[in-house]
Amino acid sequence: MKKLMLGNEAFARGLYEAGCSFASSYPGTPSTEITEFAAKYPEVYAEWAPNEKVAMESAFGASLSGKRSFCGMKHVGLNVAADPLFTISYTGVNAGMIIAVADDPGMHSSQNEQDSRHYAIASKVPMLEPSDSAETLAFVKAAYELSEKYDTPVIIRMCTRVAHSQSVIETSERDEIKDRPYEKNGQKYIMMPANAKARHPFVEKRTVLLTELAENCDFNRVDEGEDSSIGIITCSTSYQYVKEVCGNKYPVLKIGMTNPLPVKMIKDFASKADKIYVIEELDGIIESHCRNIGIEVTGKELFSNIGEFSQSYIAEKLGVELPAYGKLGEEIPGRPPVMCAGCPHRGLFYTLKKNKVKVLGDIGCYTLGAVPPLSALDTTICMGASVSGLHGFNKLSEENSSSTVAVIGDSTFMHSGITGLVNIAYNESNSTVIILDNSITGMTGHQQNPTTGYNLKGDPCAKINLEELCKSIGIKRVTVVDPYNLKECDDALKAELAADEPSVIISRRPCALLKYVKHNGPISCDTDKCIGCKSCMRIGCPAISIKEGKAVIDSTLCTGCGVCSQLCPKDALGK
Repeated sequence: MKKLMLGNEAFARGLYEAGCSFASSYPGTPSTEITEFAAKYPEVYAEWAPNEKVAMESAFGASLSGKRSFCGMKHVGLNVAADPLFTISYTGVNAGMIIAVADDPGMHSSQNEQDSRHYAIASKVPMLEPSDSAETLAFVKAAYELSEKYDTPVIIRMCTRVAHSQSVIETSERDEIKDRPYEKNGQKYIMMPANAKARHPFVEKRTVLLTELAENCDFNRVDEGEDSSIGIITCSTSYQYVKEVCGNKYPVLKIGMTNPLPVKMIKDFASKADKIYVIEELDGIIESHCRNIGIEVTGKELFSNIGEFSQSYIAEKLGVELPAYGKLGEEIPGRPPVMCAGCPHRGLFYTLKKNKVKVLGDIGCYTLGAVPPLSALDTTICMGASVSGLHGFNKLSEENSSSTVAVIGDSTFMHSGITGLVNIAYNESNSTVIILDNSITGMTGHQQNPTTGYNLKGDPCAKINLEELCKSIGIKRVTVVDPYNLKECDDALKAELAADEPSVIISRRPCALLKYVKHNGPISCDTDKCIGCKSCMRIGCPAISIKEGKAVIDSTLCTGCGVCSQLCPKDALGK
């Protein structure tokens, strides 16, 4: 049956059809939907893990037990999972194991641009790169065969455009794969030095065999062209842009297996063209390989290693004219990201700014606390860095301890914040950590996490009690506040910053966008009382604006949280 599917949905379909039984991931845009779609198949057990390292190790465990497994993450998640990745490369697998990593060129929802192909090269693990949904499904199924034949995990690299674009796929029935028997084999799976030394030659031999495969496989192919004056080597979504711009004018070598790369195939292709262009987003991985095997190419001196490509960008660089497209009659105004109306983080960030507190931030939708007019954050590095960084920032400075906090979401705290808080308790820095508990993983689209009491499928499960957890690791001062209550937040912040021991403030209120959250309904502005002082504008709520010198409440956006009412000196905002 033919269907139109997102790349991530096609990935999940591939897992199902290939007989995958186990999927463990941590949500991260643009990879999240793979696991969400996989969870819709009863035959695939799917879960959210606390972080990517746990997900990969769990997937390895399932593979070891004899079941085809999967773990998914975005590019920065692979940083977290790098530790098991490099060693699983040595041990190999039992049943097939696939790792999805989704890169984010253009940083639509990320703190950096990384090229995950470096990880495949460094860990000596094969990597496949589909360029549309149909290839995604096919590559997933082929990857399990590859994994089991060559005794290796296989990385499938997605990117934002392939993950979130749609194309036609053709479904087929699920292959019911018989579990592989587990056999105790310490020399293969116990990576103490003596055994690891013996496994390294296996990895190098495997790379040689995979390189031979790359020379003649379905992943890499040549599209013939009419004009051999130019040859183009490309991969992933760049292939789609090249074909849309050039059609069949020039021959194209499409690389679908980006690690290891072929040698003879590339040399043969290059010998038939006068000039070779390598078009790949982010780093010049294929370009460097071509130069290393003695082929002169034009690559990053023409095509940037920053951001996403597009059809018009490639056409401009190749000197190809595209058809003229109609333009809109007026310019679309910019829409900078902002915390939603009723967001529980807004009142807490207002309190931090009002008290001129330095704030070490973390990864989540609360990172928007950095945006004016709140401008409340000082740093955002990576998952959990706020807590660990706070310890270092405060440890040798009493002044910092009384004026600096870390903020971290409930899901991020479970991901990477706990160990930082253990460090604060263990090494006794006088630090205050604020856990922004909005009862969900908000930034990636409302996924459950260990603090919510529900699993990926929405079934009730064990719920981590943040207060008890913090106390159990040695934090004696734990305070819970309602971020809609500005006085409560202010009192708690001042008390904990004045304390002479580590402390935690839990700012607890569910995300305003959760379906089960009941709102009070919009408030209104009494224009007779309003003096146009704009105090209500200091919280940056999108539901509030000033027109003709008076505050105006957008009733379609306002949730009635009441935070702005607490700022009005004339009580002009209310029901």
